[in-house]
Amino acid sequence: MAGKKRTDNKGRILKDGESQRKDGSYRYRYTDAEGIRRDIYSNRLVPTDRTPPGSKTDLSLREKEKKVVRDLEDGIKSYVENKVTVNNLFDLYMSGKKELKESTRSNYLYMYRKYIKDDFGKQQIAKIKYSNVKSFYNSLIYEKGFKPNSMEIIHTILHPVFTLAVRDGYIRLNPTDGVMTEIKKAHNWEKPKRHALTIAEQTAFINYISKHKIYNHWLPLFIVLLGTGCRIGEAVGLRWEDCDFEEGIISINHNLVYRKYEDEERMRFHIVTPKTKAGIRIVPMLAEVREALKAEWEKQRIIGFNESIVDGFTGFIFQNRYGEPLSPHNVNRSIDRICKAYIEDETVLADKEGREPLLIRHFSAHNLRHTFCTRFCENESNIKVIQEIMGHADIETTLNIYAEATKEKKKEAFANLEGKIHIN
Repeated sequence: MAGKKRTDNKGRILKDGESQRKDGSYRYRYTDAEGIRRDIYSNRLVPTDRTPPGSKTDLSLREKEKKVVRDLEDGIKSYVENKVTVNNLFDLYMSGKKELKESTRSNYLYMYRKYIKDDFGKQQIAKIKYSNVKSFYNSLIYEKGFKPNSMEIIHTILHPVFTLAVRDGYIRLNPTDGVMTEIKKAHNWEKPKRHALTIAEQTAFINYISKHKIYNHWLPLFIVLLGTGCRIGEAVGLRWEDCDFEEGIISINHNLVYRKYEDEERMRFHIVTPKTKAGIRIVPMLAEVREALKAEWEKQRIIGFNESIVDGFTGFIFQNRYGEPLSPHNVNRSIDRICKAYIEDETVLADKEGREPLLIRHFSAHNLRHTFCTRFCENESNIKVIQEIMGHADIETTLNIYAEATKEKKKEAFANLEGKIHIN
């Protein structure tokens, strides 16, 4: 004869694992995936039960049971998930990212500790939904004044943390999926396209520097940037030993950065290796680049060579007036000053000569890299060669610049055809 079924005080049959306590609340006891006995509680057995006076509204026991059973079937850590916070998972994620560059790690830690750790970071992983992430992102935009680049960093940090939570069985879905897409759409954020200088602009810029009494010492650096497509950190980090004048090649194998790492008291120069293998490459010397570097060598034979030592690296080509390496920030500030002076002088000269001034749009050192790539694409059809010279890890980057550059060339070609086809 079957044993008598247990019932609650309303006569309802209780399932295996369910029981009613003396205070009228309900308990469900189960064994988790690791063999540990767990209990969950509720003041109601089923969703239609009324919440007892003075009690907090909560899911009924049967609703909680369904979630537990589903979690167990899917391998979700049903009990542990209620304890694990974003901070816990971030620490776990960072401990496993041994391959991160020190500069990247330092930046991630700074942004996380300043904007995430003390608020959003304390929340339990299991309770965070898409709407919570979106609300947090919007708070950074409206309250902290975050711009697209800063938001991308925050998302780059959080998205893999939640991906780890999914893979380790704490949650089913990544609540950060799709948030940045919606944020960008709502704020009409599109990644700004870097513009290349026109041939007229780059010629005017170089000519102005070469004839200027104050700014002419910058000429070798800007010729190297325009003639190699180097990233700014690669260019200011170039050493004489990286240049083989006999073979006519420049070896790109490191970056020079100026920053403060997590365990340091102040900013200083650091040597970092390229983020990808594609960044390590050989760039042939154009004649103009060779001449500029040789002229710099001859000048430094008289005024003295750069004697700085950065992480064991010596012999840096470019230096400031104190004989120290140049920082990327120094270079971009010099571009701003030169362009401002050029526009003032060109405006006066054009007015005197009765013509329209040739003005140069605002640009940074990275625009010079983009300018080189554009000129390269205009004169070379082998995409793979362009990719390797530029050090692009993703060929899509090369293809996008190539498409943009050749599109302009096609428009120019068709402009020259006007009236020559004799269609009618």
